[in-house]
Amino acid sequence: MSRLGLAAAVLIACAPALASPPALTEAQQLASVSTPFAVSREHITDDLYHYQFDLRVGSTPNARVRIHRVVRELSPWRPRPTSQAVMLLHGDFANFITNFVPSLGHPASSAPGLAPYLASRGIDAWGVDRRWTLPTTDGDISDLGEMGIHQAIGDTAVALAFARATRTLTDRDPGRIVLGGFSHGAQLTYAYAAADGRHISAIAALDIYYDIAPEDADLKALACANAAAERDALAQGVTDSSNSLFITAGQLARSAPEETSPLFSGYTNRGVALTLSGLTWWLAPYTPVYHLSAPIFDAEGNVTGLRESSEEDVTAWFASAPPHQSMLETAEFDEIWCGTTPRPELAKIRVPLFYLGAAGGFGDHGLYSTTKVSSTDITTHVVRRFGPERVAEDFGHGDLLYAKDAPTLAWGPLAAWLRRH
Repeated sequence: MSRLGLAAAVLIACAPALASPPALTEAQQLASVSTPFAVSREHITDDLYHYQFDLRVGSTPNARVRIHRVVRELSPWRPRPTSQAVMLLHGDFANFITNFVPSLGHPASSAPGLAPYLASRGIDAWGVDRRWTLPTTDGDISDLGEMGIHQAIGDTAVALAFARATRTLTDRDPGRIVLGGFSHGAQLTYAYAAADGRHISAIAALDIYYDIAPEDADLKALACANAAAERDALAQGVTDSSNSLFITAGQLARSAPEETSPLFSGYTNRGVALTLSGLTWWLAPYTPVYHLSAPIFDAEGNVTGLRESSEEDVTAWFASAPPHQSMLETAEFDEIWCGTTPRPELAKIRVPLFYLGAAGGFGDHGLYSTTKVSSTDITTHVVRRFGPERVAEDFGHGDLLYAKDAPTLAWGPLAAWLRRH
């Protein structure tokens, strides 16, 4: 184990001293990771490196908190000190690597990645994978049914405490850091800030809503219906919300794009990937014309290409998805939107908030949630190319991470806000 890993293992045992006394669950988790853990280091580009820490936090098969750090180095295992730091939470069918450092994914992507972008500009970029990302296709998923939002909030607290303890060593900075998230990772960001928030100085929500606006009653009804169906699946013993559709679609679009798809009748493999990307609202109408990637349409309304992100990068995102996902987490996220069960309330959030939306994703529908927090420091920025009449073609949800112009249109405003917070 490296000197950094050994030192961080010692520091993590002292992490509660950095803040007010933690809740019992967090205290137990922090105590359990004071022993040595797995750490790795890999090169990204130039002086940028990726560190990965696996912390054992229990006895079940996947009771680990996988923490990531992307940072510039002064020398091997010696990060360049920074004064700003952010922890990023991934979205669905993804992990930290596939969402934020896609060049290290399997398959690798040509997209430069938000985390390296931030790190190259002096912002220490951290992340944490939720436990459902850890099992392989044939791995042990016997604990998948325990992987809900309460557990994810606890794991996020452990990761934040670990990051602060490590930064105390490497950067001489024990201060709180910004918590940011993409998609459902942003919903978890809201939930953590409302339920705990002890380790964070601000939050950044990338394209999501938490509270649904009154005028979007149809979207709330959809969430309630989805939550009921997912609870029914759980009652029948289904704990895995499989990502096989995205994985297979991505793999086939890359290996045999013009062959007939076994997934959707009448489509080629490329056509399936384009449809999932550009007409996502057919399967997941989170907004009326919600899409992952801005589509190019033909006269009949079929998707013939992608306007912002390359097909190679989008299919790499799909193909590199973790095979499993927690049905319990999916149900609980929908229940937050439905508002039918107890949940952390946005009014408890008092730290600064940055909302970054995509016009063709959650976009303007995510603005309502920003009005429900108690913070007086709120910044919003929705990336859009067109007027409301062309929202079906506009900047998509995933374009915030993979579009050629994402660094200019999305990452630059986020980095500027992070430097001020």
